[in-house]
Amino acid sequence: VGSVVAQACHASLAVIWENRADASVAAYLSPENIASMHKVTKEVKGEPQLLTLAEKLRAEGVVHKLWVEQPENIPTAIALKPYPRSEVAPLLKKYQLFR
Repeated sequence: VGSVVAQACHASLAVIWENRADASVAAYLSPENIASMHKVTKEVKGEPQLLTLAEKLRAEGVVHKLWVEQPENIPTAIALKPYPRSEVAPLLKKYQLFR
């Protein structure tokens, strides 16, 4: 489980950094909100499903980071830039919470 958490952290930090000038990212990281960040971790059943989700997000214009572990070049995680739940929940509803 630790390696999965690490991959999710890499993707999460990367999408935040790549979108640091975005107003929703700034609000998410603001001093007023820093102690109340909210994340949901969903599970996919392998690389094909991960890549399908990445393509779906791209097609819908959802800003995200597909983390590709190096040097193996293996896609391992996706993180979305902060969005209101109502905007992205319909795209993620078929995926179960990671446990």
